[in-house]
Amino acid sequence: MADITATMVRALRDMTDAPMMECKKALVEADGDSAKAEELLRVRLGNRASKAATRTAAEGVVAVSVAPDGKTGAIVELNCETDFVAKTGEFTEFAASLAELVARKNPSDIAALGALSIGRTTVEEARKALVGRIGENMSIRRIARLEASGRLSQYVHVGAKIGVLLDFSGGDEQLGKDLAMHVAASRPVGLSIADVPPELLKKERDIAAAKAAESGKPASIQEKMIKGSVQKFLKEVTLQGQVFVKDPDGKQTVEAFLKSRGATVSRFVLFVVGATIEKSGGTA
Repeated sequence: MADITATMVRALRDMTDAPMMECKKALVEADGDSAKAEELLRVRLGNRASKAATRTAAEGVVAVSVAPDGKTGAIVELNCETDFVAKTGEFTEFAASLAELVARKNPSDIAALGALSIGRTTVEEARKALVGRIGENMSIRRIARLEASGRLSQYVHVGAKIGVLLDFSGGDEQLGKDLAMHVAASRPVGLSIADVPPELLKKERDIAAAKAAESGKPASIQEKMIKGSVQKFLKEVTLQGQVFVKDPDGKQTVEAFLKSRGATVSRFVLFVVGATIEKSGGTA
């Protein structure tokens, strides 16, 4: 039986990031062979990741990274099972490193991101190792990267459950931040009416039509009721139509605010952690 020293354990931990006790156990099983012990840990942590993968990961964080010149940026949603893990430094640091990597390397999708190098391993292997160490399922749910036509502004709400990346022109840095904060607070589904998904618009029109039919009013009146309801809905869900959250009178739309400042918004990305993921007890 080989003598397993603390130096050997620390060296294996540096190579794998596995817990100290797991490293010692692997070295004992491998009779002090560090290469074999590393292989054992990779398999063991990978097996843990596979078992965890069947469990729902609807908590997590949003991370954003923007280049110093404001021309490129990325936003990532990294999920886990519990809010406790979402608040740990190791988890949030991994999310931040993913956002930076997406901004810099521009992977085509999550699979391509998983194949990129991060430190001495790949993103996917790093994810599996993190699952093995922490014991919770974790998944990279969404990524997006923007190349600005103007410059990028970002906002991540306290707790990192909501994140925004926004491309704007005109105005100053504070204006960009205010707009990004507005998106986080009001959660528009699109920039303008043209960006509202057809299926969402149809659903709203069907609801309005059903309500109008219940009124028993003449068909011509019902059609006006439907049109009014749909128009109201479109103002509420489009960035340009929404009332700007920082308007003191609560009347000025974002479109009017931008016009008054000689500014424009080209596009934005909004991520809300766990949105549409089915959780036990309901939908996010």
